[in-house]
Amino acid sequence: MMHPSRLTLLSAALLLSGCINLAPDYQQPKAPLPQQWPGASTSQFGQASIDLGWRQFIIDQRLRQVIEQSLQNNRDLRVALLNVEKARALYRIQRAELLPAISLDGSGSHSNTPADLNGSDSAVTSHQNSVALGFSNYELDLFGRLRNLSDAALEDYLSLEETRRSTQISLISEVANAWLTLAADSALLELANSTLTSQQASYDLQQRSHGLGNTSGLSLAQAQTTVESARVDVAAYQSQVQLDRNALDLLVGATVADDLLPMTLQQNTAELLEIPAGLPSSLLQQRPDVLAAEHNLKAANADIGAARAAFFPSITLTAAAGTSSSDLSGLFKSGSGAWSFAPNISLPIFNAGSNQANLDAAKSEQAIQLASYEKSLQTAFREVADALAVRSTLKQRLEAQQALTDATARSHDLAEALYRNGASSYLDALDAQRQLYAARQDLISLQLTEQSNRITLYKTLGGGLAGSAD
Repeated sequence: MMHPSRLTLLSAALLLSGCINLAPDYQQPKAPLPQQWPGASTSQFGQASIDLGWRQFIIDQRLRQVIEQSLQNNRDLRVALLNVEKARALYRIQRAELLPAISLDGSGSHSNTPADLNGSDSAVTSHQNSVALGFSNYELDLFGRLRNLSDAALEDYLSLEETRRSTQISLISEVANAWLTLAADSALLELANSTLTSQQASYDLQQRSHGLGNTSGLSLAQAQTTVESARVDVAAYQSQVQLDRNALDLLVGATVADDLLPMTLQQNTAELLEIPAGLPSSLLQQRPDVLAAEHNLKAANADIGAARAAFFPSITLTAAAGTSSSDLSGLFKSGSGAWSFAPNISLPIFNAGSNQANLDAAKSEQAIQLASYEKSLQTAFREVADALAVRSTLKQRLEAQQALTDATARSHDLAEALYRNGASSYLDALDAQRQLYAARQDLISLQLTEQSNRITLYKTLGGGLAGSAD
């Protein structure tokens, strides 16, 4: 058995393991951002739903079901989840290095030496059997090398976990936008079909009038151009709607059932996300992609500690305790105890500057990750600022476009009435029809912009910041 004094020495060494950490003290970098959003004021933003989860943010039940389906089937999200599982396993492997790997080993050897080789008159047969419990090449982490490598692996795992959250938020946003785009293009297709039906009826009327000699060939040709133009739009929107469905199916990872598809764009599909008065931009530090960048920075910080530890002595221990005997039956008899203890120390003296180069590389990597972290914050701020810039005028634009559409509809009705009463040319009625068609198209497109902006703002704020993306 191992001598008590050696057991005491080993215990002390284990206690000393990891008592020195050479990594720089980590402090969260100051966010290189303005304190407030550009143009934000207390009168502009009311109390907000900044802590909403996506299930509270999305109102339409069909869209909720589509998003749930995508969270189960989307392959990109599945890969992100598997990357997290892989990183968790790698962290566990690295963490295991902090403790000795203890194993129970049994061995036996048997040999026969001829008489002319052993210096006796007869051959000699020898047997040796042993059972030992111990560990080999266990490194005492006196300078925190293994601890810092474990911390770096942990930060890598946490970074991928935040990346998974970011991927999920992006997926929710993309599915919602794809669903809304399908709704808008379906509305444009419905408008094109309605316009084609109306223009075809008008053309048929012009054709009969031309047969009676009441309408010129020019008016008939102009009526036909509107029919053909509407037919082109119908075909184009039919194709676009199918492309939208294909895009939605790919995001969801399965075919979306017809009863889960949007009906009209005018339905409210998302709660308006407003920003509370005085909300600081530093809250963007809680965005998943920003947190992932910070975890990468922490991992680089820990790598510096591991690189610094390479300049100091490395102590490894190999120890075993058990029994040994020439006969199996004597393995556990009194006096058969055996033990070994083999410490080893390695002190770097000359390595052609490789340790210094590794340290310099670790410091450069930390500077790179710091710049990446600051860039991720600045990108997040710009995305939110852009979304707010669009939202700041959306209400006025929608009101103006709705008023324009209503005025164009009245103008169209008047032009049609004047034409039928013979007080105006068909060209005026035709022009009014085209203007109304364009105004209605623009209104649908602007409604899509407004809905998409809600989703974009929610996404750029990290899926609710204080809320959960799950």
